[in-house]
Amino acid sequence: MASTLTTPSMTSPYDRAAELKAFDDTKTGVKGLVDAGIKEIPRIFIHPPATIPKTSKPFKIPVIDLASPDRASTVEMIRVASQNLGFFQIVNHGIPVSVMDEVLQGVQRFHEQDVEVKKKFYTRDPLATVGYNSNFDLYSSAAADWRDSFFAFMAPSPPPPEELPEVCRDIQIEYSNQVMKLGGVLFRLISEALGLKPDHLIDMDCDKGLTFVGHCYPACPNPELAMGATKHTDFEFITVLLQDEIGGLQILHENQWIDVPPTPGALVINIGDLLQMMSNDKLKSVEHRVVANEKGPRVSAVCFFSTSRMPSTRLYGPIKELVSDDNPPRYRETTVHDYIQYSFSKGLDAGDHRLLHLKL
Repeated sequence: MASTLTTPSMTSPYDRAAELKAFDDTKTGVKGLVDAGIKEIPRIFIHPPATIPKTSKPFKIPVIDLASPDRASTVEMIRVASQNLGFFQIVNHGIPVSVMDEVLQGVQRFHEQDVEVKKKFYTRDPLATVGYNSNFDLYSSAAADWRDSFFAFMAPSPPPPEELPEVCRDIQIEYSNQVMKLGGVLFRLISEALGLKPDHLIDMDCDKGLTFVGHCYPACPNPELAMGATKHTDFEFITVLLQDEIGGLQILHENQWIDVPPTPGALVINIGDLLQMMSNDKLKSVEHRVVANEKGPRVSAVCFFSTSRMPSTRLYGPIKELVSDDNPPRYRETTVHDYIQYSFSKGLDAGDHRLLHLKL
């Protein structure tokens, strides 16, 4: 089926909707194209030239040692990074390197397992708790990204273990449990960085929900035409990213793309839209992307803290302790579920920042 897709060398008009469906119907994702031996990427993956430049300026992303005895210094480093960059890296975070290595291997095992086994997980059902597909916004994006993704909602109500893929089940459960513990640490530090009591964000349930996503970015024959992940902000409270040694993550800072090179043993943390909104713009949810690469596959394990799957009608808005007559609320309240639903409907690259949807 994949061989019916057109490639960049074909200049005649083409039926994009039909090609998207042809690709989707294979249920083998981008990896299926690579395994079929394609030499040029299909047109559905070609991004407009203006979005492609891969150049980035050198910049050091802060690396914060969570084992430092100087808690005040740690809090201050997190505050500065979260306000200015929206991103920082952490080391000595309590998750063993062996667990980190194994979860990346588990993600790779999932994407490289027998196609017929993997196809059983393929879904575009927005209510699925476990699944895999290529591009959640395949039919709404301007151009498809060169990646496949496996996901599972691991908290607060994890799926029965037997519903998780056998090839990565045990390590996925173990890693998710470890990240949940780390979430408690991070939300306390971020609460303090905002000048709040340590448990403030935890009392708001920010650490209660976790989505695990295992991305695979196969080697791309035309990386100059494609993106691994188009520019976007993350919708949730915070994101915990584990990337392999290939790299490719870039963040937008002062209108320039900055590389976030892999640091052995480190996790990348970034502020999501909901936390920017709750902090009344004190913290920044920053656009980032993943460039396509002729090396691969690149794999990453991403954990998103969000309560979108909890049956909660709790309203989130700017935290009252952070607003005043001089600094009034900049956003209206929303439920997490409604904001995530809105964000998914807009696709990965929403154009303008999604938070404008909530601006007062």
